[in-house]
Order: sequence, then structure tokens, then C-alpha cells
Amino acid sequence: MSHRNVAVVRAFLEAYNREDFEAALEHVTPGFVLDFSRALGPYRGVYQRDQVQGFLEELNATFESVRFEPGDFTEVGEHVVTPLRIHFEGRDGITATADTTNLWLFRGGAIERIVLYQELREALEAVGLSESP
Repeated sequence: MSHRNVAVVRAFLEAYNREDFEAALEHVTPGFVLDFSRALGPYRGVYQRDQVQGFLEELNATFESVRFEPGDFTEVGEHVVTPLRIHFEGRDGITATADTTNLWLFRGGAIERIVLYQELREALEAVGLSESP
């Protein structure tokens, strides 16, 4: 099995963590969609390619720092599932974490869609797997 898609996910997350949103978006297709329709809170929505950089910049501007820490990567065909722990640091030094799971869909070696799930189980079921792949 090729791990090319996992390498692309890692590169996207590394670019995001250094706040290089342009570099992160070099890994997506022109029709890319960021689907946060399952998100809790103010960032819930579905964002088209031309809206994503502004969304990421707005998210990061809200906090002193935002960092994504991926867990295990599960590849299923043109999909990658990975749990994420998101570390937030507020302007007054207050920190928080949130756990989510992203389902990454690929087309031609580039990210076509990222779908946020609240639970790993939901993302695995979306690609036809159970909690223990």
C-alpha cells in the first residue's frame, strides 16, 4: 500500500501548524471543500476552496496559537482517517484541547475534501470500517 496520501496529510498539517496556509493549500484540488458541518461552535459550516484560506486565518487570529496533533493514520483506498487533538492557546495564556477526527478524501494525489467528525467511529464507518481497522 502506498503511503503517499498520508504524506500529503502530514505536509498539510505541518504547513498549517506553522501558519503557512498557502503551503497547506498547495496540497488541495481546485474543487477542494472543507466540510465542518459537524463542528460544534462558531466555525460550523462548509467552505469552498476560495473561502478556506480566509477561514483558516480567522480561526488562527482568534487564538495566540492553534496546533493540530495527528494520531494514527488509517488509509482506505483514496481516503485517510486520522484523529486529531487540537491545541488552542488563548491570548491570556489559557489553553484548551479538542479531539476530533478528519476524513481526508483524495483525487489524483491531492486532497479533494476534508470532513470533520466528532468521533473516530463515525469517520471509520464513513469509509466502511469498524472502530478497530
